[in-house]
Amino acid sequence: MSIPILTPTHHWHCPECGGTDTTREVRPHSRMHSCPKFGGATLPMASGLSGARLVFNEREDYVGQDDVALLNGRPVMSITTEYADGHTDLAVLAPTATAQGAAHDPGRN
Repeated sequence: MSIPILTPTHHWHCPECGGTDTTREVRPHSRMHSCPKFGGATLPMASGLSGARLVFNEREDYVGQDDVALLNGRPVMSITTEYADGHTDLAVLAPTATAQGAAHDPGRN
């Protein structure tokens, strides 16, 4: 007797550029893509086939020397995906850590 293995299919779309994709991951996951409408910036895709919009939440604190995500020259701290049924997803864009200095070689004095 053979038992079929069910593989879930998740459909994704980008509310900004209209791009679509399909994944077959069993575990909960999200899909990001390089959106051509925003110069290749990495944006989340919305689950399902329609009925969502992206809200770009601008970073409101002092940026200083932080390496932050920029969209149209403005610092973005997160992107909220709002669905027609009222639920939301959130993608947080944390600043990239950087460091300066020289490596210490313990074999040299």
